[in-house]
Amino acid sequence: MDVVERPHGGPLRGVRVLELASTGAAPYCGMLLADLGADVVRVDRPGGRRELAEAHRVVDRGKRSAVVDLRHERGRGLLLDLVSEADVLVEGFRPGVMERLGLGPEPCLRRRPRLVYGRITGFGRVGPYSARPGHDLGFTALSGALGIVGPAGGPPVPAANLLADMGGGGMLLAMGVIAALREAELSGAGQVVDTTMVTGAASLLSVVLGLRAEGAWSDRRGANLLDGGAPHYTTYACSDGRHVAVAALEQRFYDSLVEALGLADDVRHWRDDPGRWPELRAVLAAAFARHPRDHWVAELPPDACVVPVLDLDEAVRENGAGAPYTLHEGIPQPTPAPHFSRTPTALGGPAPAPGQHSAQVLAAYGIAPERVRELEADGVVVSARRETEKAI
Repeated sequence: MDVVERPHGGPLRGVRVLELASTGAAPYCGMLLADLGADVVRVDRPGGRRELAEAHRVVDRGKRSAVVDLRHERGRGLLLDLVSEADVLVEGFRPGVMERLGLGPEPCLRRRPRLVYGRITGFGRVGPYSARPGHDLGFTALSGALGIVGPAGGPPVPAANLLADMGGGGMLLAMGVIAALREAELSGAGQVVDTTMVTGAASLLSVVLGLRAEGAWSDRRGANLLDGGAPHYTTYACSDGRHVAVAALEQRFYDSLVEALGLADDVRHWRDDPGRWPELRAVLAAAFARHPRDHWVAELPPDACVVPVLDLDEAVRENGAGAPYTLHEGIPQPTPAPHFSRTPTALGGPAPAPGQHSAQVLAAYGIAPERVRELEADGVVVSARRETEKAI
């Protein structure tokens, strides 16, 4: 995988994105756009604290950084000047923040009628939860997605920050931004792309909702085909304490599993009888407990649909063709996806230090050098060097 320090030849080459620095979904959206070739500038606040070192902030890879003080009237004016040359603005603040700064959709679209104004909140802009702070767990809880994840008889289990924050939030926002860019090419007009993390998590439930409408999904956790309730679609511990994932949903794959494990022939008929599922689960658990995980990986045929449950270190070491991870300077990175045959994606350079590209970005957006020097002197714009001096 090529590593590039500047926008590359991906399908979004030439697209200018301003991402107002925040956490979670919005930076992930910016990373996806940068992977696709967009020139993403992270607009940082002066003195903004960073929890991780630059090399470890994977969601900020491939971006540039300019520090602008939006609390200052001239800083807000500068951002509007940048907007007039941008294609996309992305923000992930709570409702009303951008409007109070005078940087909401209306003034930005007046300055750049073709602007795609991408924004995401956790709970939405209206409703009883709209003003609340929140995180993935809360958003997922309100969507109903959290309630279906967990063992039978046990509590709901958090799925890290994958469902609402990243998959339902940042990825959905990136899709909306790209769709709006396409529409702006046709109409010549920009628009606001507004989504919530609750909405995104709900979107991920589409298949479950269909099964539920069909009467094929119970609201009890751990009682369904795809939530670990089915003994032929779950995980099992092996003799070494590691696990395999069994996904033998279809009859032919289930038959292959039964045969490969040397189980009694009558077990073939238990797949479609939920009344026998507890017994089937016990039989499969006893079978897999006989040998270490890697024994089963080597011995079972592909049609048994059994794969190892890898920890992250193991997953990163799977570096064959199509590997999901790429190492850059020793740091695992998700490989940019999807693959494009003619306009390939590329792995951007490491996350920038706040203000690392302030002067460079402002010059590229047409801000006169003397104005930049004046703004820097007054602390409205901050360079990486001055940020370092302040830290000292």
